[in-house]
Amino acid sequence: MSLIDSITFNEAGLVPAIAQDAATGRVLMMAWMNEEAALQTLESGYAHYYSRSRKKQWQKGESSGHVQKVVAIYLDCDGDTLLLKIEQTGPACHTNRESCFFQQQKDGVWVSIEEPMK
Repeated sequence: MSLIDSITFNEAGLVPAIAQDAATGRVLMMAWMNEEAALQTLESGYAHYYSRSRKKQWQKGESSGHVQKVVAIYLDCDGDTLLLKIEQTGPACHTNRESCFFQQQKDGVWVSIEEPMK
């Protein structure tokens, strides 16, 4: 069975992909991949995703330069989620933060725990 055939894509043909900093272990973002994006990622060594809003495949950093070099790819036990250990260039989040997970629940409200990068 090929690597792609091992992935269980959902009814929309997508699989969630979690990008994690290979050096620190911090979760940087979650995005969707279709089969084309998964193949591009495997072939190029750089993260490619599928934009549900734009309905197209894209390479992370293609316009910003904030690319994600893939160090390793893991498939979860159900085959329906990918984990990409990556080397991130620049911020991972479109808000110019290191991680998309910069809001933490504290005392019933969301608090920003990270400022945008300069």
